Amino acid sequence: MNPLNIPANRYPRHIAVIMDGNGRWAQRQGLPRIEGHRRGVSSVRRTVEECARLNIEQLTLYCLSSENWKRPQDEVDFLMHLLEQYMIEERSILMEQNIRVQIIGRRDGIPDQVQVEMNKTIELSANNTGTTLCLAINYGGRSEMVDAVQAISKKVKLGEFDYQSITEQTIADHLYTSGMPDPDLLIRTADEMRISNFLLWQISYAELWITKTCWPDFNESTLHEAIRDFASRERRFGGLNPSMDEEEV
Repeated sequence: MNPLNIPANRYPRHIAVIMDGNGRWAQRQGLPRIEGHRRGVSSVRRTVEECARLNIEQLTLYCLSSENWKRPQDEVDFLMHLLEQYMIEERSILMEQNIRVQIIGRRDGIPDQVQVEMNKTIELSANNTGTTLCLAINYGGRSEMVDAVQAISKKVKLGEFDYQSITEQTIADHLYTSGMPDPDLLIRTADEMRISNFLLWQISYAELWITKTCWPDFNESTLHEAIRDFASRERRFGGLNPSMDEEEV
């Protein structure tokens, strides 16, 4: 049964989400900011499970940016606790739903015990063939590009290839997301009109969808709304719709 009443070939292959508004949601409820993060985990669970049910190939969630370390230490510590808890408590569900987990971003600053649980989930789910859940943790798009340039420069220095042979594909192959499809749909919650250093290379042709809904209130219906809107758009990638003449453009 198709809950969206649109052809599956109109679904986005890869959905990326900037999960924003946890703190604002909590403040509006008269709660500490960390309660917004705790509630946000439920939204992650709902979104992951629904993407798996809809057979979305990949879902990438912006969990922790490289700039988030500037937040109060108790909030950062709580985010690390939630991440470790998620890796442990959701592991069996992820396996049941055939979801493969990948993580992008730098590992610097992430506590060792959290990394142990991250690695365990990645390894256990490596052979799953359903939706890929990619978590961007301690991630920054500019840092990713710096790391890619350094890796390519090292290979040029070692004579593995000539700098004149570097192409867009060369760069893509050295990003954290190497081998992953680029996002088709980028969702941002809490009505913010920013990219926030997220997948700067990869979202070049992504469709953007902004909602006023804060992340803790994001649910299956919100996801369906975003997918329906995506399906209604005509993606031309810089070209023209064959049905349009030049006077209409």
